[in-house]
Amino acid sequence: MFPFPSRPAAFPLMARVEVTFPRPRIEQLERAVHTELARLPLPDLTGRRVMVTAGSRGIRDIVAILAATVTDLRARGAQVEVVAAMGSHGGGTAQGQRRLLEHLGITAESVGAPIVTSMDVVELGRTPGGLVAYCDRHAATSDGILVVNRIKPHTAFADPFGSGLLKMVAVGLGKAPGAAQIHRQGPGQMATAITHLAAVTLATGKVLGGLAILENAYDETAQLVGVAPQDFIRKEHELFVNARAMMPRLPVDDLDILMIDEIGKNYSGTGLDVNVIGRWRLPEVPEPTSPRIKRIVALRLSPQSEGNAQGVGLADVITKRLAEAIDPVATYINNLVSTYLQRAFIPITMPTDEDAIALALASLSLPDPIGARMARIHNTLHLDEVWLSEPLLADVRGRPGIRTEPPRPLQFTPEGMLADLAHDG
Repeated sequence: MFPFPSRPAAFPLMARVEVTFPRPRIEQLERAVHTELARLPLPDLTGRRVMVTAGSRGIRDIVAILAATVTDLRARGAQVEVVAAMGSHGGGTAQGQRRLLEHLGITAESVGAPIVTSMDVVELGRTPGGLVAYCDRHAATSDGILVVNRIKPHTAFADPFGSGLLKMVAVGLGKAPGAAQIHRQGPGQMATAITHLAAVTLATGKVLGGLAILENAYDETAQLVGVAPQDFIRKEHELFVNARAMMPRLPVDDLDILMIDEIGKNYSGTGLDVNVIGRWRLPEVPEPTSPRIKRIVALRLSPQSEGNAQGVGLADVITKRLAEAIDPVATYINNLVSTYLQRAFIPITMPTDEDAIALALASLSLPDPIGARMARIHNTLHLDEVWLSEPLLADVRGRPGIRTEPPRPLQFTPEGMLADLAHDG
């Protein structure tokens, strides 16, 4: 037990809370993929080499969607390959990006096509402002690219779109040079730069179309939309509104402490989604008005992140276990490319889960720690199950879609780890 001053004698009791969000979803993914691809004005693909993009995000149905896309294109006579389109992720190496895809379940066997993970790029053109439209060399020399990605609010800029087809074209296919160039523009200009660069690439005729994925609050596929190249900009703006409306949110806005069991690249580009925690920590971006969280405690780094702890600096306290899981090379490369150094700063590090939570409580100088407004979540992607301290229960009881269980004490192992996370080693 770490001997810091004013250590709380006890923690608040916590109640498990089930949150029900609207749940539109597609039941037959393969049929939906074929339906949407049929809407695209695809040319005769007989004998043509077509590249299908795969990014670094943990999209729940991405393997099934990519497999159905490969099957559809192959039925049209195309020679299909899947290309890693993820900027500088995976440590900025071809091997790292291949491992990242494998963590997401994306392999040649699972999607039915070879996987290409080269970091080589070529220049396709320049914007009027002089930005270079980079493109993965294999994709650029193919006969066509089909862009597959999820539409979702981004973690570095807020409007008028986020992560999606346009970003995949400008940043994902642009690899490390494309990602670095975009982030140098700063949060205020990123959306404009992405739009201009994507327009250059789209003008080459190399992009055959896009398949946009929208997820509900349970990260299930709620909508698939085939998008023609000439409609990328207009359609993404429209779909972004829908995607943002379906995002999960915390059931309360004011917290003393938010505990997050696990952060990682499979949950958000920043490890913990800034749109959920209400922290951007970017000089050019005003902080959201809600939620308002005084302390964030992060306990684990997901194995799928391959040691990339980008975003760890958004937390206030972490555990030794999380700190030891960090790969400095993967984290710093991603962080330097993003230019947001503060997001990779290592927070105060405590030996155990119990110590980390206790320090966060002690740092607030509350009259009575038992009365702390405290929440616990698995990660920032899955918010249908949360734990709330007793003082928060009055805020949620009686609300539609909320079911609460009786509060109970947090359970720790003799080593000071949360008992229900002890299986993680």
